Amino acid sequence: MRKRRNQLPILPILIGILLVSFLLIGWRFFLFSSSTQAEDTVERFYQYEQEGNFSDSWELFHPYMKERFTKSSFIQDRAHVFIGHFGADTFSYEISKPLEFDKWKPEDGQDNFRDGYKVVVTQTYSGKYGKFNFQQEVYVVKYKGKWAILWDYNSK
Repeated sequence: MRKRRNQLPILPILIGILLVSFLLIGWRFFLFSSSTQAEDTVERFYQYEQEGNFSDSWELFHPYMKERFTKSSFIQDRAHVFIGHFGADTFSYEISKPLEFDKWKPEDGQDNFRDGYKVVVTQTYSGKYGKFNFQQEVYVVKYKGKWAILWDYNSK
């Protein structure tokens, strides 16, 4: 009579390893996808703004935006307008899902940016004039390997 060996269930273990591998690859792809990274950049920008940390939000701008606003004037303007004029200490915000674009320019006469994302941000303020919303189109493009923020200045 033959003795039966205790064998490890090889097939279920292999299937389990393959399943975990696919899940990890999918999770990594989702976390590091371009749209997720672009959305994270917009999220960081508005978190800084919400905290009144306009210096760090300015750092997330594309150089084109930094040419439009010096750092000191941006910090002064943001604090002056939203806190000073509107009497709002902070705000909440919602970010739409990123929409990919392959050609966009920030204003007439400028070069096109290729391969980026458009996100619509809605900021809700409660201040001395009541509750109000601002909605802004925010564009995110790669610059020197990092995602950077642009605003739309087109007259159309």
